[in-house]
Amino acid sequence: MPSDHSVKPPTATDWSRTSLGDPAGWPGGLRLTVDIMLNAPLAMLLMWGRQQVMVFNTAYVELSGTATLRAPGGKVPAMLPPAWSWNPAAIAAAWDGRGSQFPGQVLPLWRDGALQHQRLDLYYTPLRDDAGEVAGILCALAPATTVPASPTAAALDILVVEDNADARYLACEMLRALGHRVHAAGTGEQALPALTGRRHDVLFSDVSLPGMSGVELARLALARQPDLQIIFASGHSRQLTQHLEFPAVALQKPYDVEQLQAGLEAVSARLRAAGT
Repeated sequence: MPSDHSVKPPTATDWSRTSLGDPAGWPGGLRLTVDIMLNAPLAMLLMWGRQQVMVFNTAYVELSGTATLRAPGGKVPAMLPPAWSWNPAAIAAAWDGRGSQFPGQVLPLWRDGALQHQRLDLYYTPLRDDAGEVAGILCALAPATTVPASPTAAALDILVVEDNADARYLACEMLRALGHRVHAAGTGEQALPALTGRRHDVLFSDVSLPGMSGVELARLALARQPDLQIIFASGHSRQLTQHLEFPAVALQKPYDVEQLQAGLEAVSARLRAAGT
């Protein structure tokens, strides 16, 4: 009688609450990889599917220093982690079925409550489903020598409006780590008093908010403060913000630190040009 070599699904987590669903329906390669990474001391980050559902272990949480992360994950991230955004060619190669390694790469990570740049060795491995197709990518990260953080732009006063609590926390912490003054609201209606009672440099808002949309909020905000700069974040196409009657920087979720910094630099340039 042949032996049973099937891999039992991880049972310590209620995976039915995540985007991956019941482990009984996972491909064998995914079950095996998750089992290994959750018991490994090396920081590991797994992206599964083109939707990029994120799974990670405790070692990765400790390395990344992001307070809101809770292993093992299992959801599509609001922001791409630096290991995924620093080199699109590395990710493309893995989707094509080619593993790669990149020693000594400098990535921005949270350390001691601030954004710092850390040198890491990165190892990318393509993962296949039961049909033999590449369906995910595993990244292993090993820390090396840290390097000083790069200087940030002049501090801005930013109002963040985001109804997703986790995404709002991450955006605020990222902006504070970059040296900016941050205030936050969960809806457009909650943001209006803040726009009335305090002058801001930037409105950083999700487009799709419950009730008043981010675009409607921006119009009201600009009527009160015409030189206010607008940054939109959206999980949809940037076409939503391409035909507005006012200038706005658009970030498509999930965005990374470099894209966020580029957006801030763009609105800072506009503020300097306007002399404000």
